Amino acid sequence: MKKISEITEEYRNCPEAELGQWAEIYREDSRAGVQKLVASADRKRKALEAELERLWKMQEFERRCAGKAACGIDEAGRGPLAGPVVAAAVILPEDCRLLYVNDSKQLSESRREQLYEEIMKTAVSVGVGIQGPGVIDEINILQATYEAMRQAVSQLTPVPEVLLNDAVRIPGLSMKQVPIIKGDARSLSIAAASIIAKVTRDRMMREYDKIYPEYGFASHKGYGCASHIEALKTYGPCPIHRNSFIGHFV
Repeated sequence: MKKISEITEEYRNCPEAELGQWAEIYREDSRAGVQKLVASADRKRKALEAELERLWKMQEFERRCAGKAACGIDEAGRGPLAGPVVAAAVILPEDCRLLYVNDSKQLSESRREQLYEEIMKTAVSVGVGIQGPGVIDEINILQATYEAMRQAVSQLTPVPEVLLNDAVRIPGLSMKQVPIIKGDARSLSIAAASIIAKVTRDRMMREYDKIYPEYGFASHKGYGCASHIEALKTYGPCPIHRNSFIGHFV
């Protein structure tokens, strides 16, 4: 009979997809320590089944585009007082199995960073568009966001035939567009784009924090929290502040 320590090591090394089979091997083992491991494996298996069901639902719009190159598009940074707006466009392979991808706002920073790497490895193509504060002040945030989205789409290979957008229709693009309300929670491709855009922008804001440490960009990423507004009143704007956004504070 195997030692519990050996069975524990097996459990730790068992792939998620094989936990059900692993649990059946030891289900009749009466030792309390083994039964705890079996119960834990059962919980993980049920959680995986639920995640696969959620993933299937999030690929509904992608399945409608079967046989066509479809990309998801989303942005990060429309609301902050400082920093760029960043858009991402992502083409995923058909029947893509990227577990735990969701609206970036629903994920922790560490999970976003992890999924960013997985998406970059798995995606057929990824494009990123960035428009800085100067452009935002010149043409307004909405138009700057559209420009970032067009820039992101232009980087994709192959050229997408269908755009899955998070609730917007992007001017100046000729391909079919499908605006989806709350798309970052309903489309896997849009959710993936939201993660790429968010992580890209957050990394930029952490770098800006090293240049302008008095504003705290690493923590609030340029959004108008109390500490940022107080720093803005104390030090005045820096080169990455959006002048069209900060009139109430300086």
